[in-house]
Amino acid sequence: MAAPEKTAGSKSGMTQAGAPAIVGSDRQKVLRAGFIPLVDASVLIAAAEFGFAAREGLTLDLVKDVSWANVRDRLAFRQFDIAHMLSPMPVASMLGLGSNPSPTITPFSLGRGGNAITLSTRLFARMKALTGLSETAGALENAKALKQVLDDMRARGEAPPTLGMTYPFSSHNYEFRYWLAAGGIHPDHDVKLVVVPPPLTSDALAAGAIDGFCVGAPWNIVAAERGVGRIVAAKQDLWPSAPEKVIGMRPQWAESQQETVSRLLTALDAAARWCDLSENHDELSRALADPRYIGAPQSIIRHVLAGEFSIDSQGNRRVIDKYFIFHGGHANYPRRSQALWIYSQMIRWGQAEFSQAGVEAALSAYRPDIYRVALGDTNAPGDADIRIEGQEEGDRFVDGLVFDPADIAGYVNGFSVRTSAPFSPPAGET
Repeated sequence: MAAPEKTAGSKSGMTQAGAPAIVGSDRQKVLRAGFIPLVDASVLIAAAEFGFAAREGLTLDLVKDVSWANVRDRLAFRQFDIAHMLSPMPVASMLGLGSNPSPTITPFSLGRGGNAITLSTRLFARMKALTGLSETAGALENAKALKQVLDDMRARGEAPPTLGMTYPFSSHNYEFRYWLAAGGIHPDHDVKLVVVPPPLTSDALAAGAIDGFCVGAPWNIVAAERGVGRIVAAKQDLWPSAPEKVIGMRPQWAESQQETVSRLLTALDAAARWCDLSENHDELSRALADPRYIGAPQSIIRHVLAGEFSIDSQGNRRVIDKYFIFHGGHANYPRRSQALWIYSQMIRWGQAEFSQAGVEAALSAYRPDIYRVALGDTNAPGDADIRIEGQEEGDRFVDGLVFDPADIAGYVNGFSVRTSAPFSPPAGET
């Protein structure tokens, strides 16, 4: 599938500040879009860079930012029309969580995959020395080895390690916590979790400011190849279908710009199909390596797109089939059961309380109805929007559990490691 011919000026769509561009007609044609320099912004970047947006009569004015809090606030303050966002951010906004919970929805996911957990080489060496951990140990073995090291550190009176994640309401936070808890580690008691913007994670690890992090590509691989980090788990180890990044927008804007939203989703769908084809990855990696977008070495980005990358600087490598899925397997569909899983993790870690109103708020953040209007039912999955997650072969959680959206309370209460106290839903609520 060839990309549409680039339009003149497609390289000049990047700006740094200002208000959204509004045209005089009912349909907005210039969209200011915020993004963080990560490979999972590929679909948005490709839509702007390779003519998919232009084919739909749209101009995507991409604005590179450094932190998710900035992206959240600039969308709320109408400096952005749309934004590359963490999948839990719309859910948190509709639940009224966080410092600036402006209502946000998502009608389109930007794909799956790309996250990983990296520990400092010092911490990983200690895990090997104490437990005899092998170089080929899996994600769960690594978590259990870390647990033994933490127990040893506590017995010696040492301070717990500091671990970085990118935002409190992020897939990285919930995946990091899930991995730690699966190994018997309480993320709120046994380690110190702090927020570190994605582009700074490798430098923070090198400086000794943190002892590990969970972030999206390419920053794990950058740390590994610098010799400061060891990748100990990837998203596919934890839950392959875990929602990752999405396109966020204000619900009022989406309602007032229905034709624009449909055209945008059409452009993003075409870009996602193009990004999924390996024959386009040389061109895609070249664009992503540009300092206007990610600014990391093209060779690293190209290997990441292929799912072939270093996990340390000692020559150990890993190959993960479909490390990034930009379109296949309905990767762009905003499945509502995944919004409910995100809500369950917010409850598990004490960010939210369970209620039926909370369920409805979480569901309202994910808008498959808008997706279907733009792209049709034939583009959507044939099963239910709300389904049991983690029960299919090849799509298991790292601890082997499954998530039943009909029993969120039972699911959360079933975890021995959690911050929330056991609870029962009010009468009439499930």
